[in-house]
Amino acid sequence: QVQLVESGGGLVQAGGSLRLSCTASGRTFSTFVMGWFRQTPEKEREFVAGISRNGGNILYADSVKGRFTISRDNVKSMVYLQMGSLKPEDTAVYYCAADASRTIAVSRAQLAYQYWGQGTQVTVSS
Repeated sequence: QVQLVESGGGLVQAGGSLRLSCTASGRTFSTFVMGWFRQTPEKEREFVAGISRNGGNILYADSVKGRFTISRDNVKSMVYLQMGSLKPEDTAVYYCAADASRTIAVSRAQLAYQYWGQGTQVTVSS
């Protein structure tokens, strides 16, 4: 079993920055592909960013490319999402997810991830 706990959400003005963190426990973190997703009441959960086990392969959604940076620390069993130049449309609940299947590929699909955190709210005011 894998437990994921996100933190770092909050209220920020447009143009500002936030860093989300996700702590993983329960199994060997370095074997997981990690991802960040987000969801609003109006939209389905969408892929934001994903990172391979050693950090060598990273994917971003087009909507956040150039503004968000995903990274990981396998010693601390943590993954981060540094968010900059935030826009009101970035407002959502952000979820950390883990693909523990030992794949080397980073997927944009929700179904590829077996474990999910409880989510952290990010609100960007205009």
